[in-house]
Amino acid sequence: MTNVVVVGSQWGDEGKGKIVDWLSERAEVVVRFQGGHNAGHTLVIDGVTYKLSLLPSGVVRSGKVSVIGNGVVIDPWALMDEIKRLREMKVDLTPDSLIVAENASLILPLHGNLDRAREAQAGKAKIGTTGRGIGPAYEDKIGRRAIRVCDLEDEAILDNKIERLLSHHNAILRGLGENEIDGVALRRELSIIAPDILAFAGSAWRFLDNASAKGQRILFEGAQGAMLDVDHGTYPYVTSSNTGAGQAASGSGFPVGGLGFVLGITKAYTTRVGSGPFPTELTDEVGQRLGERGREFGTVTNRQRRCGWFDAVMVRQAVKVSGIDGIAFTKLDVLDGLATLKICTGYRIGDKTVDYLPASMAQQDIAEPVYETMEGWTESTEGARSWADLPATAIKYIRRVEELIEAPVTLLSTSPERDDTIMVRDPFAG
Repeated sequence: MTNVVVVGSQWGDEGKGKIVDWLSERAEVVVRFQGGHNAGHTLVIDGVTYKLSLLPSGVVRSGKVSVIGNGVVIDPWALMDEIKRLREMKVDLTPDSLIVAENASLILPLHGNLDRAREAQAGKAKIGTTGRGIGPAYEDKIGRRAIRVCDLEDEAILDNKIERLLSHHNAILRGLGENEIDGVALRRELSIIAPDILAFAGSAWRFLDNASAKGQRILFEGAQGAMLDVDHGTYPYVTSSNTGAGQAASGSGFPVGGLGFVLGITKAYTTRVGSGPFPTELTDEVGQRLGERGREFGTVTNRQRRCGWFDAVMVRQAVKVSGIDGIAFTKLDVLDGLATLKICTGYRIGDKTVDYLPASMAQQDIAEPVYETMEGWTESTEGARSWADLPATAIKYIRRVEELIEAPVTLLSTSPERDDTIMVRDPFAG
């Protein structure tokens, strides 16, 4: 048996929550390795809906250990609110079932304030962040001035870290003519929340090393998607971390060679939240229908998602960059009833046609999709649990997607219910 890394192959919101939950039944450990509480996963289990942001999807399964890795930026207040909410839903969360990496960086209130202020100042040029401070927190991490979970244990170190952090942020605020941050008040807030967070803190990499030595199966759960990667996505309309499979290693302290099977979660059409290029976007009745049938609203923000046809060029690019071994194809049922379907097989940029998404903002903005048209199906695929339950034209659509993205379908999801899943290949079997 092998470990599994789950990543999104589009702009996020591909249905990772359900797939991770489905896989977590076969794993002993579930790890979040990047992002923050801007990512949302919705799980539907026995009719009960769980909405998660920071916590790995494995927390709702008894007998599993969940790990928040060092690659995640953690808002301690948001984390404790999420833990409280799940405990109220009878989910047992203790330091034995949840480990927070002691070397993970914290999101502070000042980060959220800065995030929202920048977006407001940008006007129409805004990136479309959730305003939760993710980007500014990563900036402080890279700038080597972040406050980390382990810093909450030592008052002297914490005081020094706050002083260094505020010498940077208050200089910016002074330049903008804004009120400076009160270090005493921030220190007080952190002192109150510290015992709650430290109860879960530990050496995540050592735990994972021991789990691997025992032969336990580990599931690495990514957030967002490939096209939101800070290096390989539609920059600058991206998140502030690397979202690909390679980040699973550096974001958890686990060896690259031990990551195992890479599963790319892939929606049967394309969606995007926020600003940025979207070559296959549909602003007509078909786009509206996809949004309504797919219930395309953000788990965290409740923002309506932009919808469009399946972009095989973009997903193939994600397959290559992340080393995706197979995909979990989700929301096939949303396409039920459409007479014709379109798949983007290339982009027309000026007088050229290309088979990849260029890094240039200018070229991304003018990229026009080159479509291949396929016959749709009238039958329902919702709840199908075997290939025999699928219309022939739906299978034809799936096979064409496999050809274009150069990766096989490993799992097929036909509804939000976890059991409505067709397994072609067990990712844990390698």
